[in-house]
Amino acid sequence: MLVLVGIVGLHITTIILLLVATIDNGWWINQTEYMDLWGKWSLVNSDWRYSELKDYTDQESDFLQVVEATSVLACVFTILALIVFVAQLFTLPKGHRFIFTGILQLIACLCIMTAASVYTAQLHTTDTQGGYGHCYVLAWISFVFTLILTITFVVLRKRTE
Repeated sequence: MLVLVGIVGLHITTIILLLVATIDNGWWINQTEYMDLWGKWSLVNSDWRYSELKDYTDQESDFLQVVEATSVLACVFTILALIVFVAQLFTLPKGHRFIFTGILQLIACLCIMTAASVYTAQLHTTDTQGGYGHCYVLAWISFVFTLILTITFVVLRKRTE
């Protein structure tokens, strides 16, 4: 029972981290700008102003869309995995539980890894000022948590057979 509570707690923590990483404005930061996946906040005359991301080339915009899409998909698949996990506890017999949940978690893990990897490799590679923000770090932490959950579901499935 304690293991199941721990899994649900880690699952909810991962969902929260993924949502914050996807929504909040901290993927790339410097002294006067905070950029997220959807736009940027610029400091103009001691006032923060929101604007759309227009500084990217067409190719970089395509990469940004990949990051946006895979981040949202990671959130969706992680939430679905939690719902399926709870449903499987009460509906499936031992030995058949956690297969679908593990698959959903693996997809979420691959999505967030893709998002963070593409952001690292393709965006802000030539910027001399600024650095990765807290949302970028949260995305990588979420990747580790989803990977741990995926491995946990595989181990739990093997233990119940």
